[in-house]
Amino acid sequence: MPKVLVPETDDHMRAIAEQVFASETKDENTRDEISMFDVAEDCPILHSEMAHHLHMDEDPEKRKRRMQRCTMAVPASLGDKAKSVTAPVVEVEVDMPTYLEVPHFQRVAIIGDYASGVTMDDFELSCKGLYRALSIREKYMKLAFQRYPLTVTQYLRNIEGEAFKPENQVQPVFTSPPKDGEDPLDTKNLPPNLGLVARMKEGVIYVYNDEAAANSDQPKDMPCPDYDTFIDDMNFLIALIAQGPTKTYTHRRLKFLMSKFNVHEMLNEMEEMKELKMNPHRDFYNCRKVDTHIHAAACMNQKHLLRFIKRSYRVDADRVVHKLNGKEMTMKELFASLNLHPYDLTVDSLDVHAGRQTFQRFDKFNAKYNPVGASELRDLYMKTENHIHGEYFATIIREVANDLEDAKYQYAEPRLSIYGCKPDEWSKLSGWFVKHRVYSPNLKWMIQVPRIYDIFRGRNFVPHFGKMLENIFLPVFQATIDPQSNPELSVFLKHVTGFDSVDDESKHSGHMFCTKSPKPEEWDIAKNPSYTYYIYYMYANIAMLNQLRKQRGMNTFQFRPHCGEAGAITHLLASFMTADNISHGLNLKKSPVLQYLYFLTQIPIAMSPLSNNSLFLEYAKNPLPEFHKKGLVVSLSTDDPMQFHYTKEPLMEEYAIAAQVFKLSTCDMCEISRNSVLQSALSAEEKTRFLGNDYLKEGPEGNDIRKTNVAQIRMAYRYETLCYELNLIKEGLKAE
Repeated sequence: MPKVLVPETDDHMRAIAEQVFASETKDENTRDEISMFDVAEDCPILHSEMAHHLHMDEDPEKRKRRMQRCTMAVPASLGDKAKSVTAPVVEVEVDMPTYLEVPHFQRVAIIGDYASGVTMDDFELSCKGLYRALSIREKYMKLAFQRYPLTVTQYLRNIEGEAFKPENQVQPVFTSPPKDGEDPLDTKNLPPNLGLVARMKEGVIYVYNDEAAANSDQPKDMPCPDYDTFIDDMNFLIALIAQGPTKTYTHRRLKFLMSKFNVHEMLNEMEEMKELKMNPHRDFYNCRKVDTHIHAAACMNQKHLLRFIKRSYRVDADRVVHKLNGKEMTMKELFASLNLHPYDLTVDSLDVHAGRQTFQRFDKFNAKYNPVGASELRDLYMKTENHIHGEYFATIIREVANDLEDAKYQYAEPRLSIYGCKPDEWSKLSGWFVKHRVYSPNLKWMIQVPRIYDIFRGRNFVPHFGKMLENIFLPVFQATIDPQSNPELSVFLKHVTGFDSVDDESKHSGHMFCTKSPKPEEWDIAKNPSYTYYIYYMYANIAMLNQLRKQRGMNTFQFRPHCGEAGAITHLLASFMTADNISHGLNLKKSPVLQYLYFLTQIPIAMSPLSNNSLFLEYAKNPLPEFHKKGLVVSLSTDDPMQFHYTKEPLMEEYAIAAQVFKLSTCDMCEISRNSVLQSALSAEEKTRFLGNDYLKEGPEGNDIRKTNVAQIRMAYRYETLCYELNLIKEGLKAE
């Protein structure tokens, strides 16, 4: 056996050893029996090695020769160990794809039986089920012009033995930012009237060529979600997520993904950091980030609201701002009737911040929207419809938008409510938007629909669920067919990017969505339909609407519901079929099959740990870091800054706390920021400017590190890991 040359200990190494010894003995009284195996964070060896690695020039030729010789040694058989001390070794060349812009890094490769841990029969059964699930989502995304990953589509076509056609890929259409000097709220030059007729039938609005066609029930030839097929697909997925072999297989894959990322991080963390340090100009602060889930009524922090209330009282104390029982009241009279004076108000007496008392109490959380517990102040400051036509609410939103514009690198997607209670809600909301010019290049608007039909029916506002759906969607169809009939609504719809479905998910309806469920026109009882019932009919109408708007060259809408915050796991299943992306997604941790499917299809999830901490889940237990490590597409959002945040920049507050609690690296933070821009409804022009020309491509090819500050090593790892998992499914289907 040849002698191994042991390097001599030089003076530099002795000095470092003395520093280590000094650091180990400084807190001698606090050491325990296992501390000799710990590595302190202030260990000088680590600091020295990191500095050396990041700043010392290496020999690129030497590294290149090393990479060319790189192989992985795998013992031929563990059983041979007993027979021979020197077991035979099989040399396996590791397939290392090269990317021109990706530095060399250490890849984690698994050699051997890729289906180990489950029987081959179970493996094949799982792959069949997962393949059909992927195909189901692809079908419903294309129908509604929503996104589906290019890589997954290519694998599905490969499995089916068909040629992949890039032109078959669909993308949502968002309104481009106005050019210099162009008015974003201009109501001139609207498209002409098509003369079509829109009518609701069995909960879905169809488009007809004329009245005669509508009367004879001959709709235009536009693909529509088939009710029975949807139920059949949903039942298949319900069976799949409960299937034992598939649960075992996906659970093992998710554990592997978690471990694989930990190993990747251990091996390549310094290389990723080196990439970021060599990236000029760009850092976490000046890479774009979008607040992908925020409600307009709570988009300001509590101090901002308090200052605005005091300022409005100083300026408008004698202004008539409210009407009570037919009598007009000035602001001074309104505050007097509440036994309040704005000068005495503090953030504590305002009482809009969620705390320990709101945990698992959604009713108490909703009450926090009332400043000082007074619904009159909510109507005055946080509503679009009131005696002053929503002027104060518009002013607050414009101030928030100005803060975002000053910050330059932050954007938000606030939600405004349409309830479906009256048919003129859209006209009033769009009138408020245009009149007060509530437009900002840093805001992308969404419409949220609260699931509170039972309240409206109980008060006899609507005769049945179908009427609520008609009030929500028919005005949008009519404005799409004839924009000139309602110019303000037509202009407002240009700046609306999607629909959200909101309310307390933990409320149980007792209804199971199935083929025997009554149609919306038949649902006339004062009882709320199930979450899935709401989701299906919202999706079906959005799909029909998007097809019509796409034909007219108009912007389309995404479906982005609140989902998985609480309640049944079937909520996440319904959104898997219908939603472009979701908000919250906490309950994915309860279903390994769904979690794995959300990973494979790269469904974006807007997570709000601070919000969850006050309502449903303690911060430290939030699955965000776990989802991020496994490769799910997560972004950070604020939800309700008025209730949960303290600073002028609530989104940065969200990132800062997550970074500290979850120990996120700079690369992690920038990756989450990049996810938020991709998930958002920013236009193609804006995404090109913020992410790079090839942002639609996947993997390192679609990442411009100069704009995103995400290491190419990280992007390559994510892409190769996704391809590996998809390839397993392909191999499992070939094995039949």
